[in-house]
Amino acid sequence: MKTIRKKRIIDNPSLYLVLGFFSVIIIGSFLLMLPISSADGTVGNYIDCLFVSTSNVCVTGLTPVVTATHWSTFGHVVIIILIQIGGLGIMTMSTLMALILGKRITLSSRLVIKEQLSADNMKGLVKLIKYVLASTFIIELVGAALLSISFIPEYGLGKGIWYSIFHSISSFCNAGFDILGDSSLTNYNSNALVMLTIAVLIILGGLGFNVYTNITAYKFNFKKYSLHAKIVLIGTAFLIVSVAIFIFIAEYNNPGTLKGLSAKDKTIASFFQSVTLRTAGYYSIDQAALHDSSAIISILAMFIGGAPASTAGGLKITTLALLIITVINEVKGNENIVVFNKSIRFEQVFKAITVFIIFTFWVLFVSIVIIIIEPFPPLDVFYEVVSATATVGISRGITPDLANVSKLLIILTMYLGRVGMLTLLFAFSKDKKKKQYKEAYGNIILG
Repeated sequence: MKTIRKKRIIDNPSLYLVLGFFSVIIIGSFLLMLPISSADGTVGNYIDCLFVSTSNVCVTGLTPVVTATHWSTFGHVVIIILIQIGGLGIMTMSTLMALILGKRITLSSRLVIKEQLSADNMKGLVKLIKYVLASTFIIELVGAALLSISFIPEYGLGKGIWYSIFHSISSFCNAGFDILGDSSLTNYNSNALVMLTIAVLIILGGLGFNVYTNITAYKFNFKKYSLHAKIVLIGTAFLIVSVAIFIFIAEYNNPGTLKGLSAKDKTIASFFQSVTLRTAGYYSIDQAALHDSSAIISILAMFIGGAPASTAGGLKITTLALLIITVINEVKGNENIVVFNKSIRFEQVFKAITVFIIFTFWVLFVSIVIIIIEPFPPLDVFYEVVSATATVGISRGITPDLANVSKLLIILTMYLGRVGMLTLLFAFSKDKKKKQYKEAYGNIILG
């Protein structure tokens, strides 16, 4: 019976990923509960430990406690390991261990890898995993080296190197956890090296490994890139620039955010705010002090998120792009959905619509429940919930004061945001048998 159950899980890639992330979260929560994990040597509150572990593995960044002061060095090590596992994915780390031990990668494992990396087929999956691991560790190493230029003089050799490694991994994995204090990166607004290094790491983490393979294969010959890579790169650039310009203009004279900064620092802070909203979780300006218009734009940016098969969360930029492309083609009266001289299958459109509806429904549902429970302004609650669903981790300061029920809802929301709501549905859905017939067409009046 156990063999049959195990076989059923392994043969269901979606279920394997769902249970894999869940298992790591639970293990992490118990590790964080240990007295050795807390700075004061006491047993941690389990709900808070579960919250932080979920936020780590789901690379979100929301936390009910101050990461720098609440946890010991051991706790920080546990946190960064959980972030690395969550950022790379369960199967990527499992494959790394198998490669180190010289074990063969089974067909079942390859199916799960294909699901996790959103690969088109089974060909070259182990090679792709090696590429993912190599590119990740190289990027994180370079990021740590750049950060150490600022951190070593400030914190000393040992602490400076540790801080550099921690924040490089946290940035590339789009986790947004920092051990700098309770003000995130607000003290580094004038340090262009730190701000831009972390911003670039966030962007690279949010592009996805499928885009990397195109860039390394074709260099900067954009015409040869895959349709996926073209949409991700164009969409990413457009969102980062447009949101940064909006934040710069809207917050220019806001004394709570940009007003006290120089023109250069305002530009960097606006750019960083735009980048971090793509599921990173750091902040260099006070989120609670943002104008309502900036907060709404920030919510929309978080809602969209990064690219598939990346360390970023959110609806995904390709999902939104496909919906917009579909609308444009419908307005033009095209029978097919065409972009960059390529036709898109209608099955992908149906999937994009499904993801959009489920994602939106969940955000609204959780937000309404928390608004009923908590005394916080609706805008702050929406900010928190979208941040959790899109695994961003940026907050307007309400996380520590949430009731346990609200914290559990946010925990579930972060989990769903990381594993993917469609993945969860597929994991527990029964195998569908293809119908041998089609129903007669009906008509619904639209518009």
